[in-house]
Amino acid sequence: MSDGGIMGLEEFAAALDWQAAHAEENDAPCTARVIRALAKVREGDTATGRRIANWQGLTLKDAMPLRMAGGLHHLLLSGEDERLARVYSGQISDQGQVDRLVCELVETYDTLLLPWLDGPPQTNEAGRSASLMAGLLWLAQRTVPRFELFELGASAGVNTMLDRYHFKLGATEVGPAKSPMQIEPKWRGGGGSPPAPPEAFKILSVRGCDVAPVDLSDTASALKLKSYVWPDAPVRMARIDAAIQLAGERAPDLVKQDAGDFAAEMLARPQAEGTTRAMFHSIMWQYMPSETQDAITAAMEDAGAKATPERPLGWVSLETDPATFRHELKVRYWNGGADDGATTLLSHAHPHGAWVEWVGG
Repeated sequence: MSDGGIMGLEEFAAALDWQAAHAEENDAPCTARVIRALAKVREGDTATGRRIANWQGLTLKDAMPLRMAGGLHHLLLSGEDERLARVYSGQISDQGQVDRLVCELVETYDTLLLPWLDGPPQTNEAGRSASLMAGLLWLAQRTVPRFELFELGASAGVNTMLDRYHFKLGATEVGPAKSPMQIEPKWRGGGGSPPAPPEAFKILSVRGCDVAPVDLSDTASALKLKSYVWPDAPVRMARIDAAIQLAGERAPDLVKQDAGDFAAEMLARPQAEGTTRAMFHSIMWQYMPSETQDAITAAMEDAGAKATPERPLGWVSLETDPATFRHELKVRYWNGGADDGATTLLSHAHPHGAWVEWVGG
């Protein structure tokens, strides 16, 4: 898609239509109806409607419709109002009826819903860890297979716990077999499966950062995180529950910190010989200022220039291509070799991890 096409999507009506269509394409037609109803909310005389109408920013890039979808879902999950249950179950499917109901809810709960527009959705999705783990397995064939990891934009640390999940990635399995988190996406493409884990494969440590980390042991915080999960997706809801269980057993290692500062700090730490240091992130890069993106990239490339076969550096990312909107798994690594810093596209993936299309590398 051309830049003009992208900018066109930032016009409110086009952005709303794209977000609703995206939900429909990903088996969430009920959520799509709620998103489309925001067009009527925008026309109404509520503080929430006025803020949507005067939105300062890029509607789609800021995920503004998903902010509101989360707030509305929270009304149901919290027991505040159960009227949306009939929409999410498909009992009410007429768009006009959904429009009226959503407008009524916004009028009634204007004060409660307005703050949901303050920040981007915490879309912490364990299904995305399938791609991240596949990237690590690919990297383990090219660097030392013992990893110290750090995650940017970790939200509640759901993917910071990926070392505790069991994965079935095509013909490849890795992770504790009896984990309550079983990740098994549909495996697509002609690229085969990711490499099997080498015998020495081990994740030694994982640390994450977020500017507003979510504490999964706190009931209210966990409920807010669940609110961003589309209610049409029971498998995703079950994964959030499994993550909450694992976090209750041992909290993920999370710090409240700006991603740029965190990356610089992690890269400055002494790195033990015989370990690969790797940074990873998923569907968060777009939310950072370009200055932070540039600073992190420069820091990684500077650290990469010092990498050696005994102390390699890796970068695993699952992010949205701004031109195609496809979620792409890309890996870069440095170990003092001729291909240091080259970017390899390994897969495309469903936004919530339902499938992975492996293209290898």
